[in-house]
Amino acid sequence: MNLILETDRLIMREMRHEDAEALFEMDSNPNVHKYLWNKPFTTIEEIHNYIEMVRSQYERNNIGRFSTILKETGELIGWTGIKYIDDHIENGNTNFYDYGYRLNEKFWNKGYASEASKAWIEHGFNKMHIDVMNAYTHAENGASNHVLSKCGMKFMEDYIDEHGAPWKWWQMKNTRK
Repeated sequence: MNLILETDRLIMREMRHEDAEALFEMDSNPNVHKYLWNKPFTTIEEIHNYIEMVRSQYERNNIGRFSTILKETGELIGWTGIKYIDDHIENGNTNFYDYGYRLNEKFWNKGYASEASKAWIEHGFNKMHIDVMNAYTHAENGASNHVLSKCGMKFMEDYIDEHGAPWKWWQMKNTRK
Protein backbone atom coordinates (compact mmCIF):
# COMPACT_ATOMS: atom_id res chain seq x y z
CA MET A 1 0.00 0.00 0.00
CA ASN A 2 1.25 3.47 -0.82
CA LEU A 3 -1.11 5.29 1.54
CA ILE A 4 0.48 7.41 4.25
CA LEU A 5 -1.60 9.66 6.50
CA GLU A 6 -0.04 12.45 8.54
CA THR A 7 -1.25 14.70 11.33
CA ASP A 8 0.67 17.33 13.25
CA ARG A 9 2.33 14.70 15.45
CA LEU A 10 1.74 11.34 13.74
CA ILE A 11 2.57 9.35 10.62
CA MET A 12 0.31 6.40 9.80
CA ARG A 13 1.69 3.90 7.29
CA GLU A 14 1.26 0.27 6.35
CA MET A 15 2.19 -2.29 8.97
CA ARG A 16 5.46 -4.13 8.24
CA HIS A 17 7.33 -7.02 9.82
CA GLU A 18 10.03 -4.63 11.03
CA ASP A 19 7.34 -3.25 13.37
CA ALA A 20 7.08 -6.58 15.20
CA GLU A 21 9.19 -5.73 18.26
CA ALA A 22 7.34 -2.49 19.02
CA LEU A 23 3.98 -4.15 18.40
CA PHE A 24 4.98 -7.04 20.66
CA GLU A 25 5.93 -4.60 23.42
CA MET A 26 2.40 -3.16 23.16
CA ASP A 27 0.46 -6.41 22.72
CA SER A 28 2.28 -8.36 25.43
CA ASN A 29 1.17 -5.79 28.04
CA PRO A 30 -1.82 -7.11 30.06
CA ASN A 31 -3.05 -3.52 30.61
CA VAL A 32 -3.39 -3.04 26.84
CA HIS A 33 -5.48 -6.22 26.67
CA LYS A 34 -7.65 -5.50 29.71
CA TYR A 35 -10.65 -4.86 27.45
CA LEU A 36 -9.60 -7.39 24.79
CA TRP A 37 -10.50 -10.66 26.54
CA ASN A 38 -7.34 -10.40 28.73
CA LYS A 39 -5.26 -12.38 26.24
CA PRO A 40 -1.99 -10.51 25.68
CA PHE A 41 0.40 -11.92 23.09
CA THR A 42 3.09 -14.19 24.49
CA THR A 43 5.39 -14.72 21.49
CA ILE A 44 6.82 -12.56 18.73
CA GLU A 45 5.53 -15.17 16.27
CA GLU A 46 1.95 -14.19 17.20
CA ILE A 47 2.78 -10.62 16.16
CA HIS A 48 4.24 -11.76 12.84
CA ASN A 49 1.05 -13.77 12.22
CA TYR A 50 -1.01 -10.68 13.06
CA ILE A 51 1.05 -8.55 10.66
CA GLU A 52 0.49 -11.14 7.91
CA MET A 53 -3.26 -11.06 8.58
CA VAL A 54 -3.30 -7.25 8.38
CA ARG A 55 -1.26 -7.28 5.16
CA SER A 56 -3.70 -9.79 3.62
CA GLN A 57 -6.50 -7.33 4.44
CA TYR A 58 -4.63 -4.63 2.51
CA GLU A 59 -4.58 -6.93 -0.52
CA ARG A 60 -8.19 -8.05 -0.16
CA ASN A 61 -9.82 -4.75 0.83
CA ASN A 62 -7.24 -2.05 0.02
CA ILE A 63 -7.38 -0.85 3.64
CA GLY A 64 -6.57 -2.07 7.15
CA ARG A 65 -4.87 -1.14 10.41
CA PHE A 66 -1.75 1.01 10.02
CA SER A 67 1.34 1.36 12.17
CA THR A 68 1.24 4.74 13.86
CA ILE A 69 4.51 6.56 14.38
CA LEU A 70 5.35 9.58 16.53
CA LYS A 71 6.95 12.12 14.16
CA GLU A 72 9.12 13.71 16.83
CA THR A 73 10.93 10.50 17.84
CA GLY A 74 10.15 7.92 15.15
CA GLU A 75 8.68 5.61 17.80
CA LEU A 76 5.88 3.25 16.83
CA ILE A 77 3.12 4.03 19.32
CA GLY A 78 0.60 1.41 18.16
CA TRP A 79 -1.82 0.97 15.28
CA THR A 80 -4.82 2.91 14.04
CA GLY A 81 -7.04 2.71 11.01
CA ILE A 82 -10.03 1.59 9.06
CA LYS A 83 -10.68 -2.10 8.55
CA TYR A 84 -13.29 -3.69 6.34
CA ILE A 85 -14.92 -6.38 8.46
CA ASP A 86 -15.69 -9.29 6.15
CA ASP A 87 -14.26 -12.18 8.17
CA HIS A 88 -16.73 -12.37 11.07
CA ILE A 89 -20.06 -11.09 12.38
CA GLU A 90 -20.02 -8.34 15.00
CA ASN A 91 -23.26 -7.27 16.66
CA GLY A 92 -25.17 -8.97 13.83
CA ASN A 93 -23.17 -7.12 11.15
CA THR A 94 -20.59 -8.09 8.56
CA ASN A 95 -19.21 -6.37 5.43
CA PHE A 96 -18.84 -2.97 7.07
CA TYR A 97 -16.10 -0.40 7.68
CA ASP A 98 -14.78 -0.32 11.23
CA TYR A 99 -12.52 2.27 12.79
CA GLY A 100 -10.20 1.08 15.53
CA TYR A 101 -6.92 1.70 17.30
CA ARG A 102 -4.60 0.21 19.89
CA LEU A 103 -1.79 2.16 21.52
CA ASN A 104 1.14 1.18 23.69
CA GLU A 105 0.34 2.13 27.30
CA LYS A 106 3.22 4.61 27.54
CA PHE A 107 1.46 6.71 24.86
CA TRP A 108 -1.98 6.81 26.50
CA ASN A 109 -3.57 10.10 27.61
CA LYS A 110 -1.58 12.29 25.23
CA GLY A 111 -4.31 12.93 22.63
CA TYR A 112 -2.79 10.59 20.01
CA ALA A 113 -5.90 8.39 19.76
CA SER A 114 -8.15 11.40 19.11
CA GLU A 115 -5.69 12.92 16.64
CA ALA A 116 -5.41 9.68 14.64
CA SER A 117 -9.16 9.03 14.84
CA LYS A 118 -10.04 12.41 13.36
CA ALA A 119 -7.57 11.88 10.51
CA TRP A 120 -8.89 8.41 9.71
CA ILE A 121 -12.54 9.48 9.83
CA GLU A 122 -11.76 12.36 7.47
CA HIS A 123 -9.88 10.00 5.14
CA GLY A 124 -12.66 7.43 5.23
CA PHE A 125 -15.36 9.90 4.36
CA ASN A 126 -13.52 12.29 2.04
CA LYS A 127 -11.11 9.97 0.19
CA MET A 128 -12.69 6.52 0.44
CA HIS A 129 -16.27 7.87 0.25
CA ILE A 130 -17.49 5.50 2.95
CA ASP A 131 -21.18 6.03 3.70
CA VAL A 132 -21.16 4.69 7.26
CA MET A 133 -18.24 4.13 9.65
CA ASN A 134 -18.71 1.83 12.64
CA ALA A 135 -16.66 1.12 15.74
CA TYR A 136 -17.06 -1.06 18.78
CA THR A 137 -15.52 -0.80 22.21
CA HIS A 138 -15.70 -2.76 25.42
CA ALA A 139 -18.47 -1.20 27.49
CA GLU A 140 -16.11 -0.56 30.43
CA ASN A 141 -13.35 1.05 28.35
CA GLY A 142 -14.18 4.62 29.30
CA ALA A 143 -11.15 6.13 27.55
CA SER A 144 -11.94 4.60 24.15
CA ASN A 145 -15.64 5.36 24.48
CA HIS A 146 -14.70 8.98 25.21
CA VAL A 147 -12.37 9.18 22.18
CA LEU A 148 -15.08 7.91 19.81
CA SER A 149 -17.68 10.29 21.20
CA LYS A 150 -15.25 13.21 21.02
CA CYS A 151 -14.54 12.41 17.35
CA GLY A 152 -18.22 12.57 16.43
CA MET A 153 -19.19 8.90 16.58
CA LYS A 154 -22.70 8.31 17.89
CA PHE A 155 -23.40 5.61 20.45
CA MET A 156 -25.99 3.29 18.93
CA GLU A 157 -26.47 0.40 21.36
CA ASP A 158 -25.00 -1.97 23.90
CA TYR A 159 -24.57 -5.62 22.95
CA ILE A 160 -23.04 -8.81 24.30
CA ASP A 161 -20.42 -10.64 22.22
CA GLU A 162 -20.20 -14.40 21.73
CA HIS A 163 -17.94 -14.65 24.81
CA GLY A 164 -20.48 -12.86 27.03
CA ALA A 165 -18.53 -9.58 27.18
CA PRO A 166 -20.43 -6.24 27.08
CA TRP A 167 -19.63 -3.94 24.14
CA LYS A 168 -20.81 -0.60 22.77
CA TRP A 169 -21.64 -0.11 19.09
CA TRP A 170 -20.75 3.27 17.59
CA GLN A 171 -21.56 4.74 14.19
CA MET A 172 -21.02 7.84 12.10
CA LYS A 173 -22.68 8.64 8.79
CA ASN A 174 -20.96 10.52 6.03
CA THR A 175 -22.64 13.92 5.76
CA ARG A 176 -19.81 15.34 3.66
CA LYS A 177 -20.97 13.98 0.31
